[in-house]
Amino acid sequence: MTPTEMADPNPPSVSRSGSRHLRNAAWVVIWLLVAVAVGEFLSIAYQKYTHLDAGSYGMFWTRREWLWTHIGGGLLTIVLGALQFLPQIRRGYPRLHRWIGRSFLLGMLVACVGAVGLILTSLAPHAIRIAFGATALAWLVTAFMGYTAIRRGQVTLHRQWMIACYLATLAPITFRALIRIPGMMDIAPPMTMIPTLLWLSWAAPLLVYGVGCFMIRTRRAAAMRHERRSDTPTGVTPEPESA
Repeated sequence: MTPTEMADPNPPSVSRSGSRHLRNAAWVVIWLLVAVAVGEFLSIAYQKYTHLDAGSYGMFWTRREWLWTHIGGGLLTIVLGALQFLPQIRRGYPRLHRWIGRSFLLGMLVACVGAVGLILTSLAPHAIRIAFGATALAWLVTAFMGYTAIRRGQVTLHRQWMIACYLATLAPITFRALIRIPGMMDIAPPMTMIPTLLWLSWAAPLLVYGVGCFMIRTRRAAAMRHERRSDTPTGVTPEPESA
């Protein structure tokens, strides 16, 4: 044991282990909350649209084919996207992981076709249609970046982009959660709040996740610099890194 380790009651290995367990517990809680929200959302959508009548579909009745396309593809991405985060599949069955990923992208494209059809045939104000279009675009861009990263062999970057893509996948569920916050829809008229919350449903999670990734990278870089300084003997100047 080095003098530094003897002086430190919480060695780096112990601190890292505790931090890892805390992070894993936090992810378990997050995924449980996501599972509950997804289950409720799908249950409501199923109960509402299994009745083939104009009363159940409302403004979507004449555009129900586009709606089915969008919901069908979206359901596929929600289920398959969740499976991709299981380490047992990702590490133990890499071929299955790749095929699930391809099916996820296919489902996303189907859902986007339905979304485009709904947007083009909608009579909603331009602000709402633009907000829906921006959500679909964010979904496509994050998926494309994740696909490009893995094609280049950038596994960590691929994983980060696909997490961002799944956050965009959950935008309808996030939107529903936002509008159910007491008093939220009283802040401004519906024609203002609806497009605003549509933007926030994907932009806010992506922003929070991006800031979190940046902070983690900064902390890791600082820890690596600290370890390099600790490993350098006293009185010895480290050699400059070659280009």
